[in-house]
Amino acid sequence: MVTVAAFYRFAPLPDPGALRGPLARLACGLGVKGSVLLAPEGVNGTIAGSAEAVGAVLDRLRAEQGFGGLEAKLSGAEVMPFGKLKVRLKREIVTMGRPLSSSDAVGDYVAPSDWNAVLRDPGTVVVDVRNAYEVAIGSFEGALDPGTETFGEFPEWWAANRERLAGKRVAMFCTGGIRCEKSTALLRAEGVEDVVHLRGGILKYLEEVPEEESLWHGGCFVFDDRVSVGHGLVPGGHVLCHACRRPVPPEAMESPDWEAGVSCPLCIGEFDRSDRARFRERMRQIGLARARGTRHLGS
Repeated sequence: MVTVAAFYRFAPLPDPGALRGPLARLACGLGVKGSVLLAPEGVNGTIAGSAEAVGAVLDRLRAEQGFGGLEAKLSGAEVMPFGKLKVRLKREIVTMGRPLSSSDAVGDYVAPSDWNAVLRDPGTVVVDVRNAYEVAIGSFEGALDPGTETFGEFPEWWAANRERLAGKRVAMFCTGGIRCEKSTALLRAEGVEDVVHLRGGILKYLEEVPEEESLWHGGCFVFDDRVSVGHGLVPGGHVLCHACRRPVPPEAMESPDWEAGVSCPLCIGEFDRSDRARFRERMRQIGLARARGTRHLGS
């Protein structure tokens, strides 16, 4: 069993470049794969490997000043869900066009065990701050979908909808909680005092709240080869269309519009012949790499 850890921490990191090399060398030496983003506002990542190796990488991050409180959401996978390790330097660890400052106040946290009461409160507007393709495969009962394609569109959506949500408590949620840190901070900076968010995100809710009590419907998209997870963080069965990068249910593979790595029912009209030819060549190269016992970088 492979241990998968999803984590983030907003804390000042004055010199992200100084951490990049040592962290990458440690993780590579331990066989850890995945993605880690480092920025002046903090760290964000999902990594996988043996439990001991993942723990060592997390401990290295916690050794940085201000990162002692870094928490990770742990789950398991039958096979390694990443092909390689990427440690990248970014301006923001989650892009909204507004880096989070240590002086920014974020919304109040709501524990997963108390989240159902928030969802049922008629005086609260619950906003799903994830991207539209994530919302499409699952969300909380009654949640508002902004319909954004990227998180960077959220400030514009809020500006257009602020007046109609005035006077209500605003509750937000996302996959692991990181996007909510920034979205609730944005609302607080604009004078909205009654704003809360789900501690630990959907992943923590699915981990802790019994399925028979859950108000979650569908799958939760995750950014690794599992594609989606459900209650108990078990893989949700969705597959990823490697043409449009959207998650689709397994029955989509029965559609005449499905061609692995080339098209799916969601994107069949979005690409031209030259695009499809390029996708087919990529799949051919992936197949050749697999036959050699290696993994193609585009897979």
